[in-house]
Amino acid sequence: MAGPLVTPERPLVLGIDPGLRVCGWGVVLGGAKPSFVAGGVIRPRQRDTLPQRLLSLHDEMTRIVAEHGPSELAIEDPFIGALAPASALAIGQARAVALLVAAQAGIEAALYAPAAVKAAVSGYGASDKRQVQSMVRLLLGLDADPEPADAADALAVALCHLGQRRTRAMAAASR
Repeated sequence: MAGPLVTPERPLVLGIDPGLRVCGWGVVLGGAKPSFVAGGVIRPRQRDTLPQRLLSLHDEMTRIVAEHGPSELAIEDPFIGALAPASALAIGQARAVALLVAAQAGIEAALYAPAAVKAAVSGYGASDKRQVQSMVRLLLGLDADPEPADAADALAVALCHLGQRRTRAMAAASR
């Protein structure tokens, strides 16, 4: 089965919601009406050492990139000051793995703050997880809210990236 037709106007974006316990991912095909391609979560084994968990994330993200062939990658980049130090460190490590995977694959990566992601999909930067899930369902024409919430968040990151990309293209065209 052939994959989706990817062009500069219809990029295939892999969104990542980084985490060491649960890392969400979602693939969205851009265009006039973005469409869902795939999504899920990576759950490294909790009993593994930190290096083993990072390797698990790396291996799974590399597999996802190889399977879906995204042309761009978008990563949620939380405001570290809003997190407990241990949480900030864990998210930062998972984010670094995603950036490494993008670099290894030669894919451009973009980082987005959680409030920007929420505002892009729901119009409100402080939306809760259920609101984000519902809006992702509506924007992608899904039959049900994406589950778990981490996968929905990753799809929201991809949608945010597509929206930002569209805005930059419109601004460039108006010059």
